[in-house]
Amino acid sequence: MKIVVLAGGRSTERNVSLSSSAKVANALRRKGYEVALVDLFLGLPDADEQSMAALFTGEQQDIDLNISDEIMTDDVINALRPDGSTQLFGPNVLKILAMADIVWIGLHGGDGENGKVQAVLDLNNIPYTGSGALASGITMDKSVSKEIMIYNDIQTAKFVNIHKEDSGTVVLPFGFPVVIKPANGGSSVGMYIAKNDVEFKKDLKEAFEFDSEILVEEYIKGREFSMAVVNGKALAAIEIIVTDGWYDFEHKFVTGNTTKFVTPPDIPDDVHDEMKQIALKTFKVLGLSNYGRIDFFWNENGLYVIEANSLPGMTPLSLMPQEAEADGLRYDDLCDEIVQGQVKALGLNE
Repeated sequence: MKIVVLAGGRSTERNVSLSSSAKVANALRRKGYEVALVDLFLGLPDADEQSMAALFTGEQQDIDLNISDEIMTDDVINALRPDGSTQLFGPNVLKILAMADIVWIGLHGGDGENGKVQAVLDLNNIPYTGSGALASGITMDKSVSKEIMIYNDIQTAKFVNIHKEDSGTVVLPFGFPVVIKPANGGSSVGMYIAKNDVEFKKDLKEAFEFDSEILVEEYIKGREFSMAVVNGKALAAIEIIVTDGWYDFEHKFVTGNTTKFVTPPDIPDDVHDEMKQIALKTFKVLGLSNYGRIDFFWNENGLYVIEANSLPGMTPLSLMPQEAEADGLRYDDLCDEIVQGQVKALGLNE
């Protein structure tokens, strides 16, 4: 089976995507697939049919995993393409994707997870892993996904949406501290915790650099967990313990920080079982499929869903691979199970 691992793109999380995708590509090659790693934004200029085919059949060496953890801006990303063009799909990308039996979408954030890439693949009849265009878009929009959760009696933090043009007249319906985050984004890029009005105004201004719509949530104090769902099964939860601050971008992706991960977590069995039920319910009401991750807080008031992730990270520090390992599913087998689950769901082996 030929697989394209689609990586990079134009998101602030471009480097996270490259790290995830390199690790996935290496794993799938070890499982016997013919794998081409393709950068969505850079593409393959001046390629012909023979060179594109050789991406799958050439010598399959491990890809270098030494990738920067820098948050990339549009200007920096644009400079990577010599011709100065900025369209999302680079040269020959669609042609290469059409040569694959299935595409592993290894993109994160922005246009990687908001359903736009998925819609393009749908229009071109190119099968891919992960959720479809609609579910991806819903999940990427934090305010829309939270409204759906609230409608379906899934407990989540109270929130308000703030548009840039209205930012000077904000009245919060809850007190400090508050969580500030872009309505469409991931990996805690542009996310802040404000403890007072002075911090709120400063952090809100900085958050608007990442999105024109900002979500402000009440701060939920409690233990933090994440739970992956793979092909309809909720895996063992993982507890995230940060001893110096909170689980921001640095704690997620930069090695050497003080974050501790515990899986399976030290919580009562009934709480763990309830978390699994809520994860599966959230997955269903948001329309997610194949695989994803649901993030939680737990305190004396019960379980709160923070958000859902349609394309969880697969880097060396990512949560889902650690959960799978605790469930007896090694990294390579996890990647294989995701591919085979989608192949079966889409009827590609019939």
